[in-house]
Amino acid sequence: MAKTQNLRGLCPVTNATLTVAQRLVTGKWKFVILWCLSEGTRRFSELYKQIPNISQGILTQQLRELERDGIVFREIYKEVPPKVEYSLTDIGQSFIPILNDVFGWINMYNKETKKQEKLSTGGVKISRKDSNTSATSTDGCSCGDSCSCGDDCTCNG
Repeated sequence: MAKTQNLRGLCPVTNATLTVAQRLVTGKWKFVILWCLSEGTRRFSELYKQIPNISQGILTQQLRELERDGIVFREIYKEVPPKVEYSLTDIGQSFIPILNDVFGWINMYNKETKKQEKLSTGGVKISRKDSNTSATSTDGCSCGDSCSCGDDCTCNG
């Protein structure tokens, strides 16, 4: 039986703090955008190239929301052609440890579900691609990362 964690008496339904936290990171691409920006300042075109399967409109919308919420800073250089760069604010930088924890948990979750898949199939390997999902298999990868864009894991594991 899993141990129940006390989250300091917070009610996920009535607590406004949790609602704000959910609003700040709600969006299919916000975690990925924040991850990219945690590596340094990026121009729009760099982010667009770095995030597969995102449309320019959605990237613009999610960046505007992150900017509105004070997580991302948008700097416009008065040049021809105009140059715009995005970076994390101090508040955005303070989210990086949380992002690391989330991705660490996801890697652990992927490893555990992979173990369960092996147990339930009697040791026969079934890649995630074969099980009607868009994610690629992580066979041979020690970190558990998977990427729907088909890139190989860069963990060197």
